[in-house]
Amino acid sequence: MAAPIDIQLILCDAAVSDPSGKVHMLGAGWSVTGAPIAPHAVVVLMGIPRDRANQKIPLRLQLCDENGQPVQVTKPDGERTPIVHSGDLEIGQPPELAAETLIDAAFSVSIPPLQLGPGRYQWRVQVGEQVVSKSFTAQQGRDQYTSE
Repeated sequence: MAAPIDIQLILCDAAVSDPSGKVHMLGAGWSVTGAPIAPHAVVVLMGIPRDRANQKIPLRLQLCDENGQPVQVTKPDGERTPIVHSGDLEIGQPPELAAETLIDAAFSVSIPPLQLGPGRYQWRVQVGEQVVSKSFTAQQGRDQYTSE
């Protein structure tokens, strides 16, 4: 059995990944926002064990409701579609790292405004067989950028 991957999800107002693998975040660490939901970013930070290096690992980031069901939005053509980003993750193994050292991997996904009502939602990331989620609450009349 492969060693588990250390996974963290962070919600922020904006984020960008740079070529060195770092993620730069603004307004990081919130869990309450307004409804409809303003543009934001989801940051995924991972520590990959060396025994998982040089392997393709499936990755899926999806917005779900409080019951874990996929949230769907209406596209301009009227089609309903889930909010999901997916792909494969593959990290090379630097030879100079000690065996117990985790290999850093990070990325951010920018999310456009979402016309969703008040409620409890969760961003859920699945990396291989592991699932980690970060919940947040959307409140009607709340300004995302104030604490009032």
